[in-house]
Amino acid sequence: MSELLEKAKNFAAEKVGHAKKPEAEVTDVDYKTLSLGSVEYLAKISVTNPYGVDLPICDITYTLKSVGREITSGTVPDPGSIEGKDITVLEVLLKVPHSILLTLAKDIGADWDIDYELDIGLTIDLPVFGNFTIPLNKKGAIKLPSVF
Repeated sequence: MSELLEKAKNFAAEKVGHAKKPEAEVTDVDYKTLSLGSVEYLAKISVTNPYGVDLPICDITYTLKSVGREITSGTVPDPGSIEGKDITVLEVLLKVPHSILLTLAKDIGADWDIDYELDIGLTIDLPVFGNFTIPLNKKGAIKLPSVF
């Protein structure tokens, strides 16, 4: 009997291991708006859903770093769902206080941009599997807004 159970367990593990899962990538990080207390940037995430049903997104966590320091982080709770058999573009608003930008003056002064690293955790509720987090990372440079 234990041999039969072991075979069933191995069969299930093999099938689950080869099942298609949603894929995602950060496609863009760009300046959005300037306010009195902060600069807002918008990160766009393209998510491909291989299933025929919509998948609910539990949350999106993010950390934006520059020069090895965290400049903003947060969580977007319940951002909606991913369309079935389609590509869904999600938008994550990153709010950076002006006081943080001042601490990055050396990096900014050279070329009027921020060299960044963005880490995102996209947590999706997959039927049968449960919560599944897709880790994303993007490095680049964000131009600062100019008043001239």
